[in-house]
Amino acid sequence: MTQRYLILEDGSAYPGKAFGSLATTTGELVANSTMNGYQEIISNQIYHNQIIVFTQTSIGNTGLAQNAYESVLPTAKGVIVREYENLATDHFKRISLDRYLKQHRIPGIYDVDTRQIRRHLQEKGNMKASIVDVADEHAFDQLHATVLTNQQVAQVATPKPYPNPDEGANVIVVDFGLKSGILRELSKRDCNVTVVPWDSTSETILDLDPDGVVLSTGPGAPWNLPESVLSMIQKVQTQVPLFGIGLGHELFALANGAKITELRVEHHGSNHPIREIITNEIFFSGQEQGYAVDSKSIDHAKLFITHVDLVNGTVQGLRHRDFPAFSVQFSPDGAPGPKDSVGLFDDFSEFMARRRDSNGENY
Repeated sequence: MTQRYLILEDGSAYPGKAFGSLATTTGELVANSTMNGYQEIISNQIYHNQIIVFTQTSIGNTGLAQNAYESVLPTAKGVIVREYENLATDHFKRISLDRYLKQHRIPGIYDVDTRQIRRHLQEKGNMKASIVDVADEHAFDQLHATVLTNQQVAQVATPKPYPNPDEGANVIVVDFGLKSGILRELSKRDCNVTVVPWDSTSETILDLDPDGVVLSTGPGAPWNLPESVLSMIQKVQTQVPLFGIGLGHELFALANGAKITELRVEHHGSNHPIREIITNEIFFSGQEQGYAVDSKSIDHAKLFITHVDLVNGTVQGLRHRDFPAFSVQFSPDGAPGPKDSVGLFDDFSEFMARRRDSNGENY
């Protein structure tokens, strides 16, 4: 087997064995503690320009299924695992992870102590990393010289509108790096969905006569998007029900005067306990979080907090006091992860039904 190295910008190096593509790559290093669902994680656009370290011991032992991709073209920069199984022999005829990574030019390394890497990140904080053939001085110089883009949303979001048709409520999904799990949950509720580009104006969205609008998940820092996105949210939330998820949640907060902070260590996994404040119910959620709403910056005349993370105390949900507009930091669709909070899509559907029953007046 070909030996390759994961090198970190603080000078650390981890040798391992290659699988997937043999490309040399650089990205932000993140650790994911999810026990299953590696296919959904790798194909999730929130990992654009990131190298994913899986702390689960064995990866690749189930093959990949056609109905479980979160995007058509994955844009992660690398995959690091402890043990790798190259299986694709079940009756569904799924392709192997090795073949999938080769198809999309994503390099992988196995036989690495991934939990040690996660502990290192927890101690040192977020950092860049590269997957290389030789961990020499030149490789580290190249790593330090690489500047990662801050235009992630523009690189992964759809450039043109497209439909996901059905016969129910007319829903506009603003694509900031959309994962397919959101579309699946809307389809289960018979929503007639139109996906529009991230830079669509409020006029463009409202001209499509929506019953509701979803702000999708996506990669990168919310402050890298232009003010026009916040202006769009400020107008749309006054006209139709609005539901923000992940990056959409952060943008909803910014549009209503709150501030966003970057986490010292990103949180990725499906085991995060969340408390719903109004019911005091505790459930577990899927999490892909690199940023958080600053609770001290929230204007409580506009917004109130609906959910908090019991691990780090971060704001996990917001709702507007005057409009049927709300948001969550976590992934209510699961994919992968618990489905404990999937009922939030029902809440959104109920808001839309009330608006239709009132003909859009005083909803």
